[in-house]
Amino acid sequence: MGGTQKIDLYENFKSINSIDAEKYKRYDVKRGLRNADGTGVLAGLTGISNVHGYVMSDGEKRADEGELRLRGYDLYDLLGVDAKDRRFNYEEVSYLLLMGELPTEQQLSDYIATIDAQRELPDGFTASMIMRDTPPDIMNVLARTILLLYAYDENAEDRSVQHEISTAISLISRLPRIMVLTYYAIRARYNNESMIMHRFIPGQSTAETILSMLRPDRQFTPEEARMLDIMLCLHAEHGGGNNSSFTTHVLTSADTDAYSTYAAAIGSLKGRKHGGANHQVLAMQKEIKDNVVNWENDDEVAAYLAKIVNKQAYDKSGLVYGMGHAVYTLSDPRAVICKRFAEKLAIGTEFEAEFRLLEKIERLAPEVILNEKGTRKDMCANVDMYSGFVYSMLGIPEDLFTPLFACARMSGWAAHRFEEIVSGKRIIRPAYKSIYSKKRAYIPVDER
Repeated sequence: MGGTQKIDLYENFKSINSIDAEKYKRYDVKRGLRNADGTGVLAGLTGISNVHGYVMSDGEKRADEGELRLRGYDLYDLLGVDAKDRRFNYEEVSYLLLMGELPTEQQLSDYIATIDAQRELPDGFTASMIMRDTPPDIMNVLARTILLLYAYDENAEDRSVQHEISTAISLISRLPRIMVLTYYAIRARYNNESMIMHRFIPGQSTAETILSMLRPDRQFTPEEARMLDIMLCLHAEHGGGNNSSFTTHVLTSADTDAYSTYAAAIGSLKGRKHGGANHQVLAMQKEIKDNVVNWENDDEVAAYLAKIVNKQAYDKSGLVYGMGHAVYTLSDPRAVICKRFAEKLAIGTEFEAEFRLLEKIERLAPEVILNEKGTRKDMCANVDMYSGFVYSMLGIPEDLFTPLFACARMSGWAAHRFEEIVSGKRIIRPAYKSIYSKKRAYIPVDER
């Protein structure tokens, strides 16, 4: 941004916008909508999913094994972790989130066919909307294209059940295509690489479509497609309290259109404290790999983790990224499932040693934090500990990690929008207390 004028706001930005932390305590402000013990402020009710990570007993928060239930069904049961006859689950999970019940074979077949029929984009959309003035971040393009698709919908302001469901399904279908096309458009514009524009293949699952469009030779194994399908399921929904789902509730409560709502959710997910956190995990893991000579040596790995905890390494924040979660304490079921499938894919390949290193980081991190800080905290690996590793095994570039999250979460966002439309009834408007308790006298400009 240009301009040579001197503006005091640049110099005084921090002082102008600072509020004494003591005031937050005095007025019992729930910063981040969090209670003092770290639990979330109860802001609503939902029948979509339940994220369980601890129990409250006699007013105390106690650690517990993590559970994620979608519409009452345990995630482990939905994914059929050990079932060899199941290849793809994302479409079934998506149906469950939107429709509230598991589909029959015919209902699932019809739903898959409906998704398949919606993948086509409007004529000229790729050239005029995706390849034109393409910004360097895929998430921004996803948000922009959703907003632009509003213009191609003659009934964009329709709030009927039929239109809400059809809009959601069209975006669930189209976002994976838009994501891959955008990836290559960015590579072509900024890296002078070839613009690969594979057509989607009718009849392929969402996971297969992504791999088929992404890979230049269009080839992938059933195991790779199954692994990506699992990743889509793990990211499809995670309660109403996460930032992007809450964003969906907030915008829906204002009675704005579906396209504006989903674009805003993507803007939230892009945040480095939300969906973008996986980049921090991958970067930290890379630093550990580069600086630990013997990955099999516990002492060497623990020593470098100690440097990270003591703010001497990586980003000097003292955080071990990939460990800990706002809700989960003893285990994150998404991480457990992700790890289990990742191990199957890694064993016997060049990735096995790296997988064992991540296992070691997961095991040693709580011990290192206890030894270095003297505090014991219930801490488990979260899904980001292994998700980036899985994507790397699949040859998926890092630029697509968060966009893949967005493609998967479209189903969850849609479910939360539907629930807010039917049950919310009131615009979400929390209170903010002004720190100016007394009126300030106005001073004419020539007297200041």
